Amino acid sequence: CNNDKENAYSVTLKKEEKREKGTKPPPTNQKPPCWPYRHPVINMAVSIAQRPAAKARVLLLTFLTTLIFHCSIADIAAGASTSEELPHRRFEYKYSFKGPHLSQTDGNIPFWIHTGNAIPSADQVRITTSLRSQKGSVWTKNKVSFDNWEAEVTFRVSGRGRMGADGLALWFTTAQGLDGPVYGAADQWNGVGIFFDSFDNDGKKNNPAILVVGNNGNLVYDHQNDGTTQALGTCLRDFRNKPYPVRAKITYYKKTLTVMINNGFTPDREDYEFCTKVDNMIIPSEGFFGISAATGGLADDHDVLSFLLFRLTEPGQQPPPPDSEIPKEEKDKYQEEFQIFQQELDKKKEEFQKEHPDVQGEPIEDLYESVNDREIRQVFEGQNRIHLEIKQLHRQLAMILDEQRRYVSVITDDVAKKGTNAESGQVSLGTVITTQQEVLKSLNELRNSFYESLKQIGLTQHQGNAGGMGTYESIQHFNDIKEHLHTVKRDVEHLVQRNAQNPAEKVMKCPEVPPMPSCLSTVHFAVFIVVQSVLFFCYIMYK
Repeated sequence: CNNDKENAYSVTLKKEEKREKGTKPPPTNQKPPCWPYRHPVINMAVSIAQRPAAKARVLLLTFLTTLIFHCSIADIAAGASTSEELPHRRFEYKYSFKGPHLSQTDGNIPFWIHTGNAIPSADQVRITTSLRSQKGSVWTKNKVSFDNWEAEVTFRVSGRGRMGADGLALWFTTAQGLDGPVYGAADQWNGVGIFFDSFDNDGKKNNPAILVVGNNGNLVYDHQNDGTTQALGTCLRDFRNKPYPVRAKITYYKKTLTVMINNGFTPDREDYEFCTKVDNMIIPSEGFFGISAATGGLADDHDVLSFLLFRLTEPGQQPPPPDSEIPKEEKDKYQEEFQIFQQELDKKKEEFQKEHPDVQGEPIEDLYESVNDREIRQVFEGQNRIHLEIKQLHRQLAMILDEQRRYVSVITDDVAKKGTNAESGQVSLGTVITTQQEVLKSLNELRNSFYESLKQIGLTQHQGNAGGMGTYESIQHFNDIKEHLHTVKRDVEHLVQRNAQNPAEKVMKCPEVPPMPSCLSTVHFAVFIVVQSVLFFCYIMYK
């Protein structure tokens, strides 16, 4: 008997494995390995408990192997996708529209036509309003002949109800479906339509949904089943009443149509998620792009904010020049109009030269301002502004002088009338008159300095390059003006204080108002109290 428990466990495990395979272990006369207790029930319990542990190990190894295999496959796919070059994108403005100047003054969209209840505005095109039984659409005027393209549509579908109807559709067809029963466009179209269906016609609760439906011009759209029997691809996305506009990116590249959706929950324009993909899809080589919408018993506002179309070119291929897209007839027409315009322009030039012979031969550069001329002009403009400011100060000074003269005349008149005043009052009035005369003298000096400044500025304006000197002297004159103004301010304040302390001021005061008599005398008050007491006593006795 071995005293090793691990040997006992290995022997028991081997017996259990052989028992599962259907073979009995060979009989043996040896004693089993030493256990603390060699009871048959205990041995059976140990073997059964060890069986799930072995299975768990096998499952864990299988899971790890599968995970490593899938990760390697994903890395290989990611490397292949990154190594593939992206196609070249070129914006086509003749097949696009967006705000803020979406429509013209006459209400039309450049290079597009609108029909039905569509209403273009400066920022968006309202295909249908939230009224019942409305239809509208917009279509490109010219055909698109791109092998590969990508369209980005920004729209908003909003309504008051919990459910909406009917929906919005994006078209690429060989003919313009201006009116019809399929979301406001014609049925039996030849091309492809991407439908944003918001009403559940079949009652399967699979709406709002996005469907890709192709047609060769012979199929009739299945309204009862919401087109699910004819759909080449579909996905369930709620695009109604979103906080931000919903964006859809439809890409047709190498005969593969891919639909990506921005759900409108974020303002990020590049936050797209995959909706559906249709491989080996053949569509017409030429066609019109269009957007249509319709309402039924329920109604929504269907607004298209922008439609941007891009031509896709495979890597390594040169995109065709823009001239190749214009038909030969239109090109000849534009060339003829250009030649006519050029001839008219030459005739007008000859007539102008005959009427103005002095202008002939002058270089074009003379019509523009040089750097030196601009600097001189700026100096003159600055001096003119200084001149205007000094004129305004001169007017204000003249007003101050007039006011001071008026004050002096009033005071002299009072002195002449009141010659019998006291000596102190005469002395104070004489002091006031002297102060006023000093103020007038300083103001006259200030006025003379203003005249000198104006003369200096006039001289500097007639000099060419000596503008800097005039500016410097003007600054000095401004400083002198500032000092004189401060002097005038101090003199006026001093004059006000002396006038306040002048005893003659008491003579000029108005007479005091006599005190108002009392409205209620003592006798009247006593009578009022007695009458009120009698009335109150009578009222108490009556109650």
